[in-house]
Amino acid sequence: MTLKIEVFRKSGQILGSVTSGFSDNSATVRDPGGRIAGHASELFKTTRDAAGRLVSTNVANAGLLINRK
Repeated sequence: MTLKIEVFRKSGQILGSVTSGFSDNSATVRDPGGRIAGHASELFKTTRDAAGRLVSTNVANAGLLINRK
């Protein structure tokens, strides 16, 4: 298993990062401070925020969690 970390930046400022490559095809999203902002699961086709609330019930899109208030 090889984990892949992508860092998203805008004007040189870090907006967040996505760690993917887990065995269950999920991704973990972190905010600029390194705290978990949520998870996206390819298996269940869902995106959840840090509190476990559903953000999307039909797509696993980690981008929905980047720069979210």
